[in-house]
Amino acid sequence: MPALHPDVQALLAMLRAANAQPLEALPPEAARRGYLAGRRALQPPPDPVAEIRDLAAPSPAGPVPLRLYRGEGTMPGTPLPCLLYLHGGGWVLGNIESHDWVCRRLANLTQACVIAVDYRLAPEHPFPAAVEDAAAALAFAAERAEGLGIDPDRLAVGGDSAGGNLAAVLALMGRDGTLPRTAMQVLLYPSVDLGLTSEGFERITEGQPLTTGTMRYFVDHYAPDPCDRTDWRASPARAASLAGTAPALVLTCGHDPLCEEGRLYAHRLEREGVPVTALHLSDQTHGILTMSRAVRTAATVLAFVAEALRERWTLSGPEGGRGGL
Repeated sequence: MPALHPDVQALLAMLRAANAQPLEALPPEAARRGYLAGRRALQPPPDPVAEIRDLAAPSPAGPVPLRLYRGEGTMPGTPLPCLLYLHGGGWVLGNIESHDWVCRRLANLTQACVIAVDYRLAPEHPFPAAVEDAAAALAFAAERAEGLGIDPDRLAVGGDSAGGNLAAVLALMGRDGTLPRTAMQVLLYPSVDLGLTSEGFERITEGQPLTTGTMRYFVDHYAPDPCDRTDWRASPARAASLAGTAPALVLTCGHDPLCEEGRLYAHRLEREGVPVTALHLSDQTHGILTMSRAVRTAATVLAFVAEALRERWTLSGPEGGRGGL
């Protein structure tokens, strides 16, 4: 296995010195507090943006909280491309606040709009609650595009880890016509198969921010019924076909138990005719995008993601998409 990046080595040494309990040793509420505190400590001060609005998408289970960001320097009243962003945290942890820095940075780098989704968490709300909330958020963004100041033809979905899982599911639902089609799917070290059978789960059993034990903890809370884990809405890699889904960007990290399943998903998308940009970082670990104060590569990756989105939106928008960018 390739050596870890020096920044990741230093981060792991700091975590060992803190003698923090692994997430799987904690009840969900305590794990959530620790996760949020860690994200705040490991992220720089938030970037200023042109506008922030807290919103809610209607759904049968009740309003889904959203936060809309418009990038600094964008023109008021101009319909902007939009990324619907779904946070990571194993469907158990995380919220709008834990990924606020990431969403602000992406809004500024893309000169576009980002809408963050505060979907319901397990174990209080197991599968398919998170999928239902994510779907309600996407439908709301598309239906209310004019009032939100976004261009519905340049609407992308994305997320990290569990959020990448949800983004992949939304892309499949858009392909099938149960949701609006999206211009791109951004899958950042995604979980795509809840069976936990890929090689990474044999390799990464300790010493990393995400291990096999942590993933079992997340899956046991999110999909306690093993039958649900084979549903494509929980494990998009088990969908009968990926053909016709939105063009994809897939990020994987070598020291991550999700690495192999993410790379296999990217290869399958490509085989089935979906345009794919695959970015593999052999010396990085899971979760780096919310640890950018410690891992400098995170800012570089977000810049890459933003440029990929801008390119895709250029291909999707009116007259080549130059308006609004």
